[in-house]
Amino acid sequence: MKFIRPIAPTDLPALLHMAETAGAGFTSLPPDEGYLREKIELSIASFDREVQQAGHERYMFVMEDSDSGEVGACCAIEAACGLDEPFYNYRVGLTVHASRELGIYNQVPTLYLSNDLTGTSVLCSLYMKPGFRGAGAGKLLSKCRFLFMAGFPQRFADKVIAEMRGVSNEQGHSPFWEGLGRHFFSVDYDRAEHIVGMGNKAFIAELMPPHPIYAVLLPKTAQNVMGKVHNQTAPALHLLEQEGFRYQGYIDIFDGGPSVEVPRTEIRSIKRARLFEAAIAEPASGGVACLVSNTALHGYRCAYAELYVEGGKVALPAPLAAVLQLRDGEQVRVTPL
Repeated sequence: MKFIRPIAPTDLPALLHMAETAGAGFTSLPPDEGYLREKIELSIASFDREVQQAGHERYMFVMEDSDSGEVGACCAIEAACGLDEPFYNYRVGLTVHASRELGIYNQVPTLYLSNDLTGTSVLCSLYMKPGFRGAGAGKLLSKCRFLFMAGFPQRFADKVIAEMRGVSNEQGHSPFWEGLGRHFFSVDYDRAEHIVGMGNKAFIAELMPPHPIYAVLLPKTAQNVMGKVHNQTAPALHLLEQEGFRYQGYIDIFDGGPSVEVPRTEIRSIKRARLFEAAIAEPASGGVACLVSNTALHGYRCAYAELYVEGGKVALPAPLAAVLQLRDGEQVRVTPL
């Protein structure tokens, strides 16, 4: 059985392996052992803090196979972005050029360097090894964070965003980067992404033009990928769209991938989450596909299961209850899928 738990120091080798195999575009987890160790330490410290509002916390989770003990996936939530360094996106707006005398009216897509999303909570660092996919694992990895948010809303901002990986090929070639960023940075796309992933974002403001950029002046190959996601990211985007996330015109300054957003209280899994009493027993037939979690902070556990709810109680098979570290009669949080 696969389940979600907070990351631990012993997960460093597995996390490093995932970072090394994820490929270009996985900027929030560069394959650097020292940097990843610091990320794990930050996550542990974040769980330990007494929090009344979103701040510098970053909560990281891994997916573990309860039978083998193998760790094969990860995800994270940054509680509030841009509090230390500017958090940059391009806002895709419109500039109108018109002349009544000439009978000309043109709407020109225009890129504005923006910090508009500063202070929002960010879903990030989602990756799953191919061997871990299937049997609801993708939904579990993506949506487990919403049950955690439902249990601890004070730890997160009112708006939640996710920056989706933009279009690039197997060699790490990004059409958007080649059409725009390279002219100002003079480094390869994967090198620029690595620098940003390591937390060195200040150079963006120093090197990117502060003035609006007319998208029509970019090569067609760059224009065509603005707001588009990498093929491997499309399933993750679909899951977020099911939860109410929508593209609102913000794209990544490197690969042009979209940022999607939603008010935290409007996330479907949060709105539908309910607390029940756990009854350790074999569930009746006809159960509903759900995500189920305990209500602990440090010992947070979440899993995918088909459950039957009746009379304020939910039947949990003994193996599932053991994975969730739940005893009979304790509270359990459930959201239907």
